Amino acid sequence: MDFSFSEEQEAVRELADRIFTDLSTQERLREMETVEGNDRFDTKLWSELASAGLLGISLPEDVGGAGLGFLETGLLAEAAGRTAAYVPVVETLAGAAPAIARFGTEAQKQMWLPGVCAGTTVLTTALVELGGTPGSPAATAERTGDGWSLTGVKACVPSGTFADAVLVTARIEPTGVAVFIVPSSSDGLTIEEQTANNGQSEGLLTFAGVSVPADALLGSVEDGPAIIEFMVARSTTALALTQAGAAAASLALVAEYTKTREQFGKPIATFQAVGQRAADAYVDAEAIRLTAWQAAWRIDEGLPSDKEVAVAKFWAADGGQRVVHAAVHLHGGVGVDREYPMHRFFLNTKHIELTLGGATDQLLRLGATLAAEPA
Repeated sequence: MDFSFSEEQEAVRELADRIFTDLSTQERLREMETVEGNDRFDTKLWSELASAGLLGISLPEDVGGAGLGFLETGLLAEAAGRTAAYVPVVETLAGAAPAIARFGTEAQKQMWLPGVCAGTTVLTTALVELGGTPGSPAATAERTGDGWSLTGVKACVPSGTFADAVLVTARIEPTGVAVFIVPSSSDGLTIEEQTANNGQSEGLLTFAGVSVPADALLGSVEDGPAIIEFMVARSTTALALTQAGAAAASLALVAEYTKTREQFGKPIATFQAVGQRAADAYVDAEAIRLTAWQAAWRIDEGLPSDKEVAVAKFWAADGGQRVVHAAVHLHGGVGVDREYPMHRFFLNTKHIELTLGGATDQLLRLGATLAAEPA
């Protein structure tokens, strides 16, 4: 079997790598991190990605996209992870925009997706449920005469402080769930900044009877569980691919550092203990990459992907931690120096692990899924 990317996908990879590498430099990242009140959204990089046609790579042609698939979005996520870029690839390109493209009305698509392709609109998803799961939202939606009223709180919304709209999951009594497209400027919606462990801003969104029109409903109430599953699978896999990029970048730093750092007159890369630790990290990094791409391929092909996404989620959370801990250890004191790039990959990896939910939780869920299957 041929597991390589097509010529078109390789072209997308090369273009994305060049733009991310050229613009998301260490100097640029440091500059954004030292500006007070910065949401850490690299608008210049985002605009350049739009100009290159990459933001709409997987969106329909009639909204300005290229009409390609989820694999192409995955290439952007991996490149973003490899450069620690401050752009909302996962929430906008993997989660929110594809959901509107798949389940939205023609009016919803034309309202939101051309701006995504042009780089002028940022969308995000509110999928985190404190103490719960995305499929059982705590926020509620009640029908009003000509629309809906949303009440509740959504925490840890990625890019929530600067997104133009958020896809909100809400419970509809007695047993329904639905997804709504809510503009960030809606009356009754309060957005407070939350600072993640890696310094990026997330949003704490409070809905105090936010009124939205009937056409804010994405799909139908009956479609709600399927839409949530759609967004969760793609967002999770894109995060795993982001982790794969971060792990690859960490290993590249290790390779360069251990070749040039000398001890007892020899590069430390020649020491057996160093080589073994780096080799173990390489195995973990490859496991993260391969399981993430397996999940992405099955999603792209429309195949059942629950188990593959769960496996990718586990490796991203568990293997990612081992890779960056090994990388920091092999760098010695340099690994925690804020002037050296390794600390960003360490913090981003921890943030991804916390976003995914932790490795132990993933193993328990995956084990329950396997146990439920008939022998």
